[in-house]
Order: sequence, then structure tokens, then C-alpha cells
Amino acid sequence: MGIDGMSKSEVSRLAGELDAVVTQFKERPLDRGPYRYLWIDALTQRVREGGRVVNVAAVIATAVNNEGTREIVGFDIATTEDTAAWTAFLRSLVARGLSGVELVISDAHGGIKAAIAQVLSGASWQRCRTHFMANLATRCTKASWPMIATLVRSIFDQPDRDSTWAKLAEVTSRSRGGVL
Repeated sequence: MGIDGMSKSEVSRLAGELDAVVTQFKERPLDRGPYRYLWIDALTQRVREGGRVVNVAAVIATAVNNEGTREIVGFDIATTEDTAAWTAFLRSLVARGLSGVELVISDAHGGIKAAIAQVLSGASWQRCRTHFMANLATRCTKASWPMIATLVRSIFDQPDRDSTWAKLAEVTSRSRGGVL
């Protein structure tokens, strides 16, 4: 990074400045709604806390604002990915102005789905394609995965609902018929 040496006090000063910027971003009002589509996810990280290494979940929410642009609407650190943690995270977004959510996209974690039902009543839920494909890959042999992935993506790539259902029927009938 081009830094040869830095004192502890300089590191502390810079960290303090960054903390203020991050806090301002995390607490800003969400005033570009309605946010009809919301993606939420978590990444488990190992961190040092109190002299020991623990797992934490870095949670993030991205939404499409009223201008049709994706924006990061929130992020936080949670000690677990249970319903209570997701509920608190979603409530914090709503308190800042998140509104108009029609569809939430996430992995199939039970805690997320329960929190959505509690906080974003009326919003539908859809499993994230990336998580779906990753989970599907664990059920396939390494040799068969490229072909299966191509077939599944061909379903997702359809231009409309009717074509999607037709492609799904075609792919499943081929797999049942032993063609795959």
C-alpha cells in the first residue's frame, strides 16, 4: 500500500476517522424507496474477540431503489444467523426507511425466512440462484456438474414465465427418461 511504517497512534486516528464514516453510512436514512427488491446474505468470518477466535456473520442487504439502481442499504455484524439476528437487522432497515419490499432474495436459511415473515409482511421470498446452484453442485458428481449446470442455467435464461416452465418440463423429462 506504499506505507513503510505507521505508529500505533496514527493507526488509531485513522481507524477513528473510518469508524465515523462507516457509522454515518450505516445510519443514513433510506429515502430513495420504495425498495421493491431486496437481496440479503451473510458471510461467516473468523475474528479475534476477547483474546479468542470466534465466528461472526457479516450481514448485508442490497436493494433496488426508486430509480432502478441497486444500492447497499445496510450491513452489520451478527454473532449468529438465527431468526432473532435477522429480525433485528431487517427491523433496523425498516426503522431507517426501507419500505415497499415486494420480493426478498436470499439463501434458504430458516432464520431469514422467519424474519422476513415477521418484519416484511406481504413480501414474497425467492431462493437466490447462486446459492441454489452451489447447493445443487454438492449433490452432483464432478464429471456431471458442467452438463447439469448448463441445463439448469438454460431454465433460468428463459425470457418469460411460460418459456421457463416449458424449459423446466423439457429438462426434467430428459432427466427422468435417462437422457442425462
